[in-house]
Amino acid sequence: MPVPRRFDRRPPERDDTRVNEKIRVREVRLIGDDGNQVGVIPIDRALAYAQERDLDLVEVAADAKPPVCRVLDYSKYKYEQEQKAKAAKRHQKQVNVREIKLRPKIADNDYETKKNHVVRFLNGDDRVKVTIMFRGREQSHPERGVALLMRLADDVADLGVIEQRPIQDGRNMTMLLAPSPKKQGESGDKAEPGKTGTAAEASAQAKPDANGAAAS
Repeated sequence: MPVPRRFDRRPPERDDTRVNEKIRVREVRLIGDDGNQVGVIPIDRALAYAQERDLDLVEVAADAKPPVCRVLDYSKYKYEQEQKAKAAKRHQKQVNVREIKLRPKIADNDYETKKNHVVRFLNGDDRVKVTIMFRGREQSHPERGVALLMRLADDVADLGVIEQRPIQDGRNMTMLLAPSPKKQGESGDKAEPGKTGTAAEASAQAKPDANGAAAS
């Protein structure tokens, strides 16, 4: 049995562009069908100019003094604009942020599983938020979390770069990895995680102060 299509209750988009007789002003600054400026003329003359060429008078700058109008085939123009908008939407890339959670004392086999997930996400051009979860006294050793994050960054260095260095926030420490520019087709040399700083430097930034807040 076919599934009935849902009824789209959204109202249709209104076209607020004023065309031909909808332009209710005394005079306009007219741009002809050849793209050249005709000048400031009464609205009646502008309409007659468009009608003589079997085209439309379209208001393109309503806030100007006087308003600016162009002579063109509005149906064709509107269709071309819709096609451009559809093409731009097709080429628009959606950026996803995936998250992987680790423990400071993660076992080697679990680490390999998590690393494979990160590799898969980076291969799919997704950003990856890696979170280290501390418990109890583990919070007093943030350098262990930094070391684990930097180890992961080094292991996937051929696919991703560090976009956000390790930052500790309460019981969690996070790092953001992004697909390498070379993989995304961007120009320039591929950045390496080592260029963002050493593990010791990252540890100094991630280590919380007396109030428990991460150093900036």
